[in-house]
Amino acid sequence: MKEIKDIVLAARVAASEDTAMALATVVKVEGSSYRRPGARMLVTEDGQMTGAISGGCLEGDALKKALLAIHQRKNRLVSYDTNTQEGSAIGLQLGCNGIVHILFEYIDLQQADHPIIWLESLLQQRQEALLITQFSIDRQVEQGGTRLLVVGLTDEIPHENTQSPELAEYIKLAKTKQQSVLASFEEAGKNKEVLIEYLAPTIHLIVAGAGNDAQPVVETAKLLDWEITVLDGRASHATTGRFPKADYLIIGPADEVIKKISIDPWTVFVLMTHNYRYDLTLIKELIHTPTSYIGSLGPKTKLLRMFDDLEQLGIELSAVQQKIVHGPVGLDIGAETSDEIAIAIIAEIKAVLSDRPGGSLKFLATKIHAENPLIR
Repeated sequence: MKEIKDIVLAARVAASEDTAMALATVVKVEGSSYRRPGARMLVTEDGQMTGAISGGCLEGDALKKALLAIHQRKNRLVSYDTNTQEGSAIGLQLGCNGIVHILFEYIDLQQADHPIIWLESLLQQRQEALLITQFSIDRQVEQGGTRLLVVGLTDEIPHENTQSPELAEYIKLAKTKQQSVLASFEEAGKNKEVLIEYLAPTIHLIVAGAGNDAQPVVETAKLLDWEITVLDGRASHATTGRFPKADYLIIGPADEVIKKISIDPWTVFVLMTHNYRYDLTLIKELIHTPTSYIGSLGPKTKLLRMFDDLEQLGIELSAVQQKIVHGPVGLDIGAETSDEIAIAIIAEIKAVLSDRPGGSLKFLATKIHAENPLIR
């Protein structure tokens, strides 16, 4: 989501300066590549690039293709085959073997539904969404581009945008699986392809505790552009001077501050107040919320004591509730300093939300990205 935010901000600047632009999107990958479908890069007519569609090796040639799309004022599909002599000749050197298909969309600011509008709409609501981009490997067929956003996966799909029953079924599949889908379908007698991207809201990290060791946690999370709230009972600690990267600061007793936070499955917590009673009160309230992650700083004995104290209060955690509580918090990377511990914490949260074990890729028996998007 950070890449999309950066692109939207850059597009707003370009629009204010009346600078033409094009959006490059990786829509399909055959084999392996550095970036997966959904990676984006905004290119302005003065050569400014925001975002990335590769590890840096495609960008040079992609800049030329984007400028051509701007000049022609039309969408273009370009395929880069790293297995051919031509691919090696332009210096791709991706370090992998595959074909990368990139859609270049001219941003016509006079249109009411250009791609940046859809990306802006995506950021305005904290809900799951599907972003739908149509294209065709057949370059004689019009490249549809980004043309539909489904916000809230319980919403009905606008009929005027889904003339193809096949496309409607693929959208339904993406909604059900909560996963991106890449599919082929027929529309108006022509073969087309579609990338249906499943996009979850930005992660909202709640750091309970405004001590010195909480500062690198906030700094590290902000590198990923997560939304961050710091809460504490001490007004002297939870200040903008100590936490300039935090989006929100909440001060007060544990049973009161938690009422000021809207919690969904993408809201995660790290309890590091160094105040046992404060943390216990928070976890007592949090286990009944939709949060998918609660991290507890400190030894395992502390967490087990919390579970015992909760049981004494008549609250016995189910297996599902215990699963979302992680203590000691963080991945086992040998962290000692507060900076190292912050990296371990943020890495564990990312692994949990991605449903990954957090181990070394060296021992991964499957592809890094598994089957994402689903191919249909």
